[in-house]
Amino acid sequence: MRLKDKIAVITGAASGIGKRIAEVFAREGAKVVIADVNASQAEAAAKDIQAQKGEAMGLKMDVTNETDVDNGIAQVIEKYGNVDILISNAGIQHIDPIDKLSFADWKKLLAIQLDGAFLTTRACLRSMYAAGRGGSIIYMGSVHSKEASPLKAPYVTSKHGLIGLCEVVAKEGAKHNVRANVICPGYVKTPLVEKQIPEQAKELGISEQDVIAKVMLKDTVDQQFTTTTDVAEVALFFASFESNALTGQSLVVSHGWYMQ
Repeated sequence: MRLKDKIAVITGAASGIGKRIAEVFAREGAKVVIADVNASQAEAAAKDIQAQKGEAMGLKMDVTNETDVDNGIAQVIEKYGNVDILISNAGIQHIDPIDKLSFADWKKLLAIQLDGAFLTTRACLRSMYAAGRGGSIIYMGSVHSKEASPLKAPYVTSKHGLIGLCEVVAKEGAKHNVRANVICPGYVKTPLVEKQIPEQAKELGISEQDVIAKVMLKDTVDQQFTTTTDVAEVALFFASFESNALTGQSLVVSHGWYMQ
């Protein structure tokens, strides 16, 4: 098992990519913490893993709330003694052209995806540094960490910002053997993406099928969505890599949509 007895906190893990990462990590021997703003769904996801003989706990956490984050990580440390891995995955999407975008929607998205990444990183780094066991912090970026698409100004901004945060964490964390990396998926057919399809169809004046074929997948090599398992296996690779040779990096998982 590649993560035997490692303690992994995964935000936004009650569904979608986060839940699949939790399942793969538990399979590989990690004790996983399902941190999500929806407490009942977090508990349900943890029970699903427990039913498969994995170890998991559900944890209510609003990643935009400093007290909530600090108290949540304190609960994890009280139960397990440490945090070895953080997957900063919590996120939302908002579709609007900039001239119609409200400041409230801009701030809400950046709060979840950038403030949340900062607050959870800070809390976990304090534990990792104190324990002296090293660790791995993994941010859920996007192809939109590398390039832009219309109608997604706050999302693109936040995903670019994660690259910068990751690189600073990699430099500061190196002397503590803490690594930081970013996963940059293409379109993954989660509820977050499925919600976008009719929104983009309406805004662009095209059919939902054209959104999929001519917007989302048009630049892939095989017109396929990235899967949650694809992303989870990359997270496993980053989390189980044991030296600072692989830190401050971003890996695109997008069926060739973006090549670097």
